[in-house]
Amino acid sequence: MASRFVIDASVALSWCFEDEASRRGDRVLDLLAETSAIAPAVWPLEVANVLLVAERTKRISRGESERFLAILRSLPISVVPQPTPQIFGGAFALGRDTGLSSDDASYLLLAMREGLPLATLDRPLRRAAKRVGVEVL
Repeated sequence: MASRFVIDASVALSWCFEDEASRRGDRVLDLLAETSAIAPAVWPLEVANVLLVAERTKRISRGESERFLAILRSLPISVVPQPTPQIFGGAFALGRDTGLSSDDASYLLLAMREGLPLATLDRPLRRAAKRVGVEVL
């Protein structure tokens, strides 16, 4: 069992939408009962943006978004600030090297920097993590 891990938005959002639910995502949620996770500063923005789009397209209601955000706030997930030089240097360079977006590269960079496994459902991010030697949950 990982003592701590990096979580991305794809995993968290799999808990919100039935059509995105997965065993892997459920296992990560179960793991949060025993340990904690960290996420880069982009994580809450990505989650919030997906929820806003889901509300606007009537995929979920405002109340459902609010309930889901309350659940996320109750989980042991800490957001780690990322200084601008780290984003412009590390995440940008890693994104360039791996073909990832800067957002996805920020998750991978955090996992690399902290020496932690990465919980993601995003296939390109999973492949990139494996290429650079980061364990994927």
